[in-house]
Amino acid sequence: MTQTAPARPLALPIALVIACAIAGAMLAMGLRQSFGLFLAPMTTEHGWAARDFAFAIGLQVLINGISQPFMGQLADRFGGRRVVMGGAVLYCIAILGMALSESVLPFTFFAGLILGMAVSAAGMPTIIASLTRMLPPEMRGRATGLGTAGSSAGQFLVVPLAGFAIQGFGWQGALFAMAIAALFMIPLALPLADKQPAATPGVAADNETARSAMGRALRDPSFWYLSSGNFVCGLHVSFLTVHLPGFVHSCGLPLYVGAGAISMIGLFNIIGSLAAGELSQRWKRRELLVGIFAARAVLMTVFLLSEKTTATVLIFSAMMGLLWLSTVPPSLALCARNWGLRWLATIFGMVFVSHQIGGFTGAFLGGIIFDRTGSYDLMWVIGILAAVFAAVIHMPMRDGPRTQPVTA
Repeated sequence: MTQTAPARPLALPIALVIACAIAGAMLAMGLRQSFGLFLAPMTTEHGWAARDFAFAIGLQVLINGISQPFMGQLADRFGGRRVVMGGAVLYCIAILGMALSESVLPFTFFAGLILGMAVSAAGMPTIIASLTRMLPPEMRGRATGLGTAGSSAGQFLVVPLAGFAIQGFGWQGALFAMAIAALFMIPLALPLADKQPAATPGVAADNETARSAMGRALRDPSFWYLSSGNFVCGLHVSFLTVHLPGFVHSCGLPLYVGAGAISMIGLFNIIGSLAAGELSQRWKRRELLVGIFAARAVLMTVFLLSEKTTATVLIFSAMMGLLWLSTVPPSLALCARNWGLRWLATIFGMVFVSHQIGGFTGAFLGGIIFDRTGSYDLMWVIGILAAVFAAVIHMPMRDGPRTQPVTA
């Protein structure tokens, strides 16, 4: 029978650690989800095509995914605190670079490459994986749900503030304010002093190297099932984050309806993430993911066929919010159950690569389809078919660890 290493006692109150992790995830996600609001004003002023802006944001998502396993391994080796602090500094530099860019090339460098690495270092996967490792097993699912809900609260609070800042100070002034706000992630990272779990004699997984753990995951079909579903999740999230305001505007609705839609998704995902965290401790994580993606397919189909009014957009956004990041708690729980805690941030980062490849696809493909057809209808159909695929691909996934060999 496999033994589990005890959680390391916390030097700080658990409530303080969780609160700072939630606030950090809230700020990181809120800043990141605001960039879709800058598409219209920046492309209009600079004379860029929508696909130019969409490519830069899509590249950010892709670099985020590629660099996430490396940032996760740094967090596993040296603790999440240092990695998140470094990410906050990169966040500030990248946003300042975006504000000062006069052409597409430097904008793509800062918004795509630099910000992509910043999001990996200071983003939700690093923060939540570090928090998970610091808590006792009975609190991990709930804390993951709280952290994910905090990210959604950031989307709900920060995105409207960014919209007001654009209206009041212009897009460049809004970016300067966001760069300063990114530095507040540094003090919020101080309690994330997670360390490697203490080795327990006789438990092989405690002494496993990163390379061995990664190889074990890559040889497991369940890893690829989970990664495929995360690809679809990323496609949905990036398409809606980058293009939903533009889609709303193309339907003849005011710009504030698009900002309200993104904010509404964040508000209702607080409920969805908390519910997913609780259900991850009570239900099979596999069945929970199947249900989430099946519900997305139905919801997107109904919305595509409905008349686009302010009411239907906001209702769709609220319902999608319940399903938005609710995939994170069961996905992280599956990683912990199937491949252990020692290299959790690394393996979850590997899964997250596919999420961000899907994110790049959703952001960039949405821009290409709109530029060529003048409509997002084809992209909505692709999103619906992808949701059906994700619901099916999770069905054969293993939801529990295999017996690990015990060393003498």
